[in-house]
Amino acid sequence: MTRVPDTPVVTATVRVLSPFVLTLALFTLFHGTSSVGGGFQGGVIAASVVVMLAFAFGVRAVAGWLTTRRLFALAAAGPVVFGAVALAGVIAGGSFLQFDVLPIAKASVYATEAIELGIGATVAGVVVVLFVALAADDPGSEPR
Repeated sequence: MTRVPDTPVVTATVRVLSPFVLTLALFTLFHGTSSVGGGFQGGVIAASVVVMLAFAFGVRAVAGWLTTRRLFALAAAGPVVFGAVALAGVIAGGSFLQFDVLPIAKASVYATEAIELGIGATVAGVVVVLFVALAADDPGSEPR
């Protein structure tokens, strides 16, 4: 997948749609606790924006601003956020994943949203890493 399409229709469409698709990803992510959606769905939708950009402008261009270090940091965000949220109750004098001891009103709601954000970041990072790895010409190499 080294060839970039020579069509202005695809690039213009991706430029117009990308902000709306990212907004949909955030909406899906934040409304996952009260309706259909959540971190997994929001993360996949956010990763689809990166895939659209790669199809429109080339994998090389996208891989240029999405370094391996950034992608792995994004993928590691979920477990780090979950660990921090889960241990917040222990630090406040309660037990693991106990939110009623926190001095915040509706702490369980905020904790759930934070965990959903972490899940979304991890899913987006993993999907983009897999896409970039599959888009590389040689297995195990960086995309050109």
